[in-house]
Amino acid sequence: MLVTAPLYSAEEGGSHLSMYIAIVLLFTVVVIAAAITQIGYLQITRMRVKNDLRLFTVLEKAGLYSREQYESLQKNEVAITSFDGLKLCGAAIVNNPGSKHWMLLAHGYTGSRAVSTQFIDMFTEEGYNVLLIDQRRHGRSEGHYTTYGYYEKHDVQAWVRWITRKYGEDVAIGLHGQSLGGGTVLEYLSIADPQVKLVIADCPYSDLTDLMRHQLTRINKIPSVPFLSWVNARIRRKAGFSFDQVSPIRAVRNSTLPVMFIHGTKDNYVPTRMSIEMFEAKPDPKKLLLIEGAIHANAYHVDPEQYREGVHSFLREHIDQPVQAPLPEAARAAQPEAAPAQNTFQLELDGSLETV
Repeated sequence: MLVTAPLYSAEEGGSHLSMYIAIVLLFTVVVIAAAITQIGYLQITRMRVKNDLRLFTVLEKAGLYSREQYESLQKNEVAITSFDGLKLCGAAIVNNPGSKHWMLLAHGYTGSRAVSTQFIDMFTEEGYNVLLIDQRRHGRSEGHYTTYGYYEKHDVQAWVRWITRKYGEDVAIGLHGQSLGGGTVLEYLSIADPQVKLVIADCPYSDLTDLMRHQLTRINKIPSVPFLSWVNARIRRKAGFSFDQVSPIRAVRNSTLPVMFIHGTKDNYVPTRMSIEMFEAKPDPKKLLLIEGAIHANAYHVDPEQYREGVHSFLREHIDQPVQAPLPEAARAAQPEAAPAQNTFQLELDGSLETV
């Protein structure tokens, strides 16, 4: 009787099975890595922007500002064109027409000018006129990517020059930015126009690579190697900038403009240490205000009195007190009262809910 040998031995079958499992595992790892890279790229540069209604709802619950207050203000809608052809939108609030002093307010990631309304009264009551801007890709402004100040600093420059052209070369401009806005106005220090006299940065990041490493490892529990470099490569290819090109601490080190850093002591999204590091690196003049117990983008809500007093003293020290033209009686009567703060509410506009 003829006996034929099996085509594969047991050892060979086991070897092929092991190879098949290894291929499947490798393919799974590649798919997961690609998914994490894509999600990271989208989260960092193209996260969905919140609408004004949602943002005002958050502010109203916090007792900071209301949509009705904003709509009652006399304001001029403004549109300009960025250096790369985008339509940028904002609103000019000229409550003090006799003043040459302006404050430009820049909001955080996934927000809009609606977020910045909470700070309007803090500056108008000091005699400033206010320009609220929608950062590129936010609010009514055009754009596809957020670049954390790499391109946005040039948008700020365009807004500064709009103020200068419209209201004169002798204007004195301050910049206030929160979170992404804070990083943006600090990046602007490297190209600052002479009309800009000071910067106030609320919960800003000091370095984008450092921030993304922190958010990957400490918040999302994802190893920064190799994912950080993969996400960075995709952002470079798609959005035209890389993490290492955004480092506000570099701009801070080389600027002699007065800068005030504000940060909550419980901020884990953009770590408090980042403002402390920039304060230590910054040449005089400078100021650091830490709000005890505040989380990300929450300092003004937690202690509005300390926040306002700190900002007002900084303004008075570094910009001459503006001449305040009296408002007509009818305009004064129409001004709404500020809503009282409710310190039990945690304001989480862009940090703790989503991203910077």
